[in-house]
Amino acid sequence: MNMTKSAKLYRMVMEDHLCPYGLKSKDLLERKGYEVEDHHLTTREQTDAFKEEHQVKTTPQTFINGERIGGFEALKKHFGYHVPEKGETSYIPVIAIFSVAALMAVAMGIGVLGTLAHIRVFEWFIAISMCFLAVQKLQDVERFSTMFLNYDLLARKWVPYGRIYPFGEALAGILMVGGILSFISAPIALFIGTIGAVSVFKAVYIDKRELKCACVGGGSNVPLGFVSLTENLMMIVMGLWMGAKALAG
Repeated sequence: MNMTKSAKLYRMVMEDHLCPYGLKSKDLLERKGYEVEDHHLTTREQTDAFKEEHQVKTTPQTFINGERIGGFEALKKHFGYHVPEKGETSYIPVIAIFSVAALMAVAMGIGVLGTLAHIRVFEWFIAISMCFLAVQKLQDVERFSTMFLNYDLLARKWVPYGRIYPFGEALAGILMVGGILSFISAPIALFIGTIGAVSVFKAVYIDKRELKCACVGGGSNVPLGFVSLTENLMMIVMGLWMGAKALAG
């Protein structure tokens, strides 16, 4: 005998505010096969009265079999989904950056060169990655530079370097995408990459410090270590390679 699964959902639906978490809760319940008894809280007074009645601070609120599950995150936990805790480390920003950079390099290789078997595809991948990483830092330069001071050796000696770094990375990456002015991009990438690599290696592998990486901006929860070291080694490789190409040409 099939028993219909049902849930009660209370969410804010007003002329000036449609609660996004209410919509997400409704969608999640329906995807899990629940018939949703959807109750709209259409005024602030009605919402405040609901909160007071059920002794809750936020909406939406979901009830299943008479038991209050809670808001959207509580509902996700109820169904076994992982809900990141505040401050929890995550590699998702880095994975997104490198994945999209790689796909863009592949698309440019196919569309511009007609092949993936060309060194420019690899150059584009690193250069585009540098640009994306720089954009993350440039969103909040002050916040990035503050986090950067936790481990960068040059920034600790000369604080303004932390504010200059994102612009240098962006400039080097942009020039390398176009394969132009290598006499500017190569030294910049080599300089900041070398200082960065030494700083990260010392902080993580010698001093054994557990820090957040500033590589994807000051608000990231990416742990300092392999990712930041990889970023800096990529810049060193590109600095040496593009410099050698410029000298050979």
